Amino acid sequence: MVSVLTSSALFKALLFLSLCSVWLLPDLAFAKHAGITRHYKFNIKMQNVTRLCQTKSIVTVNGQFPGPRIIAREGDRLLIKVVNHVQYNVTIHWHGIRQLRSGWADGPAYVTQCPIQTGQSYVYNFTITGQRGTLFWHAHISWLRATLYGPIVILPKRHASYPFPQPFKEFPIVLGEWWKADTETIINQAMATGGAPNISDAFTINGLPGPSYNCSAKETFKLKVKPGKTYLLRLVNAALNDELFFRVANHTLTVVEADAVYVKPFKTDIVLITPGQTTNVLLKAKSKTPNAKFAMSA
Repeated sequence: MVSVLTSSALFKALLFLSLCSVWLLPDLAFAKHAGITRHYKFNIKMQNVTRLCQTKSIVTVNGQFPGPRIIAREGDRLLIKVVNHVQYNVTIHWHGIRQLRSGWADGPAYVTQCPIQTGQSYVYNFTITGQRGTLFWHAHISWLRATLYGPIVILPKRHASYPFPQPFKEFPIVLGEWWKADTETIINQAMATGGAPNISDAFTINGLPGPSYNCSAKETFKLKVKPGKTYLLRLVNAALNDELFFRVANHTLTVVEADAVYVKPFKTDIVLITPGQTTNVLLKAKSKTPNAKFAMSA
């Protein structure tokens, strides 16, 4: 038996195949450029940390202060499981990430989710879309973000380059604060009295106070560079309420990105970073001063 298609049936079949092709090709193009899924696990736990001649127990992620660095490429999907092992309720906010159709993963307590209670866990699931540069994550409940924070490094898509000269190396520079007292006690006192919370006892660079403070000569962040090489510094202001200035003595910085958006490069001696802001700068080490030391201050 032989089947014969009428001209009308043939036209409908060809139209169907054409529409399938139109629908399929964008999916294939998307798949070609789609990112990968990256998995992280955040164990919220207490950790003894010594600063300013004093040891105290602080809330950390995986026992690290500052917390671990998240690295992804534009287009990657992130699955981050947060497990709460401390007495406080916890949420994590991915500061600056565009939560496109994933608002439940944004992290503000009682706004987009209920807090993660002691002994419970939550998986944050979101995709990085249209962003590349530096952002950061932090706790988003009470004052736990005083110690619960870390950088987010978003690399360009694979085979895509930076719109500025390729740096020799990259380093996160996370600016923060340190209190000798328990930070939850400080904010609770402020809430009870209606006054401002006590100011911090020290500013920190990557969790270290530096030589300007007592007992901190050995607790100083040191960045080793090679003369003449260019480095990308990923600056994050994780301080709670303070605008901070950053500079490297006898060097000029070239600003190339702010809040995960490339900017027209410009040179400056000092960078002002407000709380929650991130900025990428290029630092070219002096070429005629081998073995020299330059102060990095914030």
